[in-house]
Amino acid sequence: MVEDVLPRSLDNTYRGHKIALWLLGLLAFVKAVIGVNSIINGRAVMTTADGIALDAYPAAAVQNLVALWALVGLSHIIICVLCVLVLVRYRNMVPLMFGLLLLQHLGGRLILQFFPLVRTGAPPASAINLTLLTVMIVGLGLSLLRVGRR
Repeated sequence: MVEDVLPRSLDNTYRGHKIALWLLGLLAFVKAVIGVNSIINGRAVMTTADGIALDAYPAAAVQNLVALWALVGLSHIIICVLCVLVLVRYRNMVPLMFGLLLLQHLGGRLILQFFPLVRTGAPPASAINLTLLTVMIVGLGLSLLRVGRR
């Protein structure tokens, strides 16, 4: 299994289930949409989707928070580019990519346990994040399954 997650060489050989490729493509698309939206509409995303009450902060603080949100959006786009590169050229890295996506997601949740965001209401981003987590776990499992191709 370690060889599946950390291949010795990078090539387009893929032995996992084909659905995992589609799930990685879906995750890449969603990450791209989230990233672009966070850069272009950062303030709106923060207040509606993530439930952060920006009106409670001074204008300079809001500017800094929106800028940091845009930088997080850029990281989503970079991860999307890596996912597309894996899908197009280095398919034997699909399990590793799912592992990295899971590490990023779970690491973010752990950080938020120590430094929680102050939110208002029940933001819809929580349901989206839970769905993405589920897709990542299922995708990792399917990518590690050996299918008839050897």
